[in-house]
Amino acid sequence: MRTDPLFIAVALAAVIVLGILLFGIAAFAKGGEFNKKYANKIMRWRIIAQFVAILMILGFVALRQGG
Repeated sequence: MRTDPLFIAVALAAVIVLGILLFGIAAFAKGGEFNKKYANKIMRWRIIAQFVAILMILGFVALRQGG
């Protein structure tokens, strides 16, 4: 399964979501002008990336369910 290209793409999408989440948490923790200016944009990017990752996971499960 680790060599399956679709699995690798799904794992990469999950890592991207995690990266965006950690970046948003760091910006929130630091506060200041950057957080005020970009907090909503970071949240939107995380939601979009998370939506894409969930679609990819569902697609992976649907395609691999047949065995």
